[in-house]
Amino acid sequence: MILYPAIDLIAGRCVRLAQGDFARETQYDEEPAAALDRFADEGATWAHIVDLDGAKAREPRQHALLTNLAHSARLKLQVAGGVRSPKHVATLLDAGVSRVVVGSLAVNNPPAFAALLDKFGPERLTLALDVRIEHEIIERGAAMVATHGWAEGSGQSLDQVLDQFPTVRHLLVTDIGRDGMLTGPNVPLIEAIVDWYPAVALQASGGVATLDDLAILAQSGASGAIVGKALWEGRFTVEQALQAAGAIDASR
Repeated sequence: MILYPAIDLIAGRCVRLAQGDFARETQYDEEPAAALDRFADEGATWAHIVDLDGAKAREPRQHALLTNLAHSARLKLQVAGGVRSPKHVATLLDAGVSRVVVGSLAVNNPPAFAALLDKFGPERLTLALDVRIEHEIIERGAAMVATHGWAEGSGQSLDQVLDQFPTVRHLLVTDIGRDGMLTGPNVPLIEAIVDWYPAVALQASGGVATLDDLAILAQSGASGAIVGKALWEGRFTVEQALQAAGAIDASR
């Protein structure tokens, strides 16, 4: 399982939001470039960066910073936030980003996202689906997709969206209720998605608080884990997280 240390950016500052709420922001003093250096020093080979200004504006907003980070970072960057068009994707890839995350577009305009998959290929794109769980029992139709920075419901379930894109290779699923809350990941949801879509490389996001959480995610079949607040609050290091996930050799 690959570890993706997460950096969320507002106006160039490293922050974390609780459940995607911009009114519940925690700011950190470390500069994003320094954070990426620290992640690389501790063994990470990927990082997940979210342009929160872009997510809010529905178009990328921190391109200059992302370009500088992509050029200077010693690890691969997966970048999200407001990507809605081929130009957005191409601009980020040209800047040196390894993989671009697309979310709301796939829900609101499936043909447009399918065209992106055809144009750029499934290895350069990650489909991000942010879900709210409406039933305790995880079954098809239980995970409802939210869009536009989690502010709106789509009326579609995860499987209804994903079934439209059989060529998707990389999928990032965030349980909104757990994101930034340090309450543990939704392992039953991850296990169910792995079972439903075995050909998809699933990245689990939301709730990781302990090294045991990462070990359990690795056992669940997740291909990757997004870890943010627990790292930023010093609960463990990237190196410890890689060891817990059994990812040190696999990620190098």
